[in-house]
Amino acid sequence: MSSAAELKAAARQRVWQLLEEQKLARFPRPVRGRIPNFAGSEVAERRLAALPEFEAAGVVKVNPDAPQRMVRYAALKAGKTLLTPTPRLREGFLCLEPAAIPAGNLLEAASIAGAAKYGRAIALPDIPAIDLLVVGSVAVTEAGARAGKGEGYGELEYAMLRMFGKVRPDTPVVTSIHEAQLVAELPFEPFDVPVELIVTPERVIRTQSRQPKPDRIYWELLPEEKLAAIPLLQELARTRESPR
Repeated sequence: MSSAAELKAAARQRVWQLLEEQKLARFPRPVRGRIPNFAGSEVAERRLAALPEFEAAGVVKVNPDAPQRMVRYAALKAGKTLLTPTPRLREGFLCLEPAAIPAGNLLEAASIAGAAKYGRAIALPDIPAIDLLVVGSVAVTEAGARAGKGEGYGELEYAMLRMFGKVRPDTPVVTSIHEAQLVAELPFEPFDVPVELIVTPERVIRTQSRQPKPDRIYWELLPEEKLAAIPLLQELARTRESPR
């Protein structure tokens, strides 16, 4: 019987291959090993920005990948505080305040390089309460199970924010994908973060997910190499106490 990790890996490979074969993949290519930038991503982002959950949010956390760049831009353009992790969490989290960015530079600030230029590093205790989380995905089910690119950074980010009280169990989690990224089934592990909302270029899916969200880092499942690569994790590991 295949393990959960093997089943997720197989689903990722099928999606990456399908996006390439059907010419649905955009720069950066190849999409294998990435949160794929998909054809129609800008349409999906407009749908996402029209969600009542997005419109009501004052603080939005968005993944740093290419297909969600326009979500980051929409958040800044709407005057929202934007939080984004640095790639692979090497430098922790960045906070971008639209008022501190020249109006003509918001699109630049929504890029990875622009976030580093215009954002400020922010410690976990100083992060404001987050109203909406946008996550990147490789594969998603209509029931809300999700697979990222397989490195576990999105799950670690969520667990850290939850431990510090920056997100609540009912803080909405949304992802934007191509319809080709929808799969029939994915396994769910304790550290996985389910999504309540899936936005594609064609529609919005409300998953009605009842899967519990993680409220801690599963240290016993964390590879030593991952701990060694992320200074922020090393700091948390030294305390090994959930902050209040």
